[in-house]
Formats: sequence, structure tokens, C-alpha cells
Amino acid sequence: MSEIKKCNSLEEVRSEIDIIDDSIVNLISKRSHLVRQAAQFKNSIEEVKAQDRIDFILQKVRHAAIKADVSPNMISDLFKIMINEMVETEISEFRNTQTF
Repeated sequence: MSEIKKCNSLEEVRSEIDIIDDSIVNLISKRSHLVRQAAQFKNSIEEVKAQDRIDFILQKVRHAAIKADVSPNMISDLFKIMINEMVETEISEFRNTQTF
């Protein structure tokens, strides 16, 4: 984890949070685009759903959360929401690629 800036005012704290929030959105966008690409390499809806991969990711992020001193339950919940949405997107992409 990178060093946390020591802020001198509430406005500065909020500004730093805004920068981080923008970074989080950009990273989620990149992840989403890669998930859409993954659909090209899969052969079935079950392969798209990839429960083993989801379980692996959730375990990995829980461990990362513990190391980063943040709630593993919160991180796990956030990833579950993100993964569920992205799986739905990937299923749509998979269906689109199967029509050709």
C-alpha cells in the first residue's frame, strides 16, 4: 500500500478522496473492458460464469483486504456486486459473439 498523505484540512481530505474515487472508477472500467474481452475465449455460459474463478478472486481479495487492514467482508461484498454485474455483461457479450 502506498503512503497515505497527511492532510491539513477537511477540504484536503475530501480532495484526496475524490482523486482516489476517480481512480477506483477508472480501474473498474478497465476490469470491465477486460471481462468483455474474456467472453471471446469461452465456449459456454457455464464457462462464462466460472464459479471456481469467482471463488478464487473472492478469497484473494479477502486476503488482500486483511493485509491492507480493511474489512474483508466489505471488500468481499463489493467484489461480489462487481463480479455479478460483470458476469451478466460477459454473458451478453458471449451471446453476441455466438450469433456470428
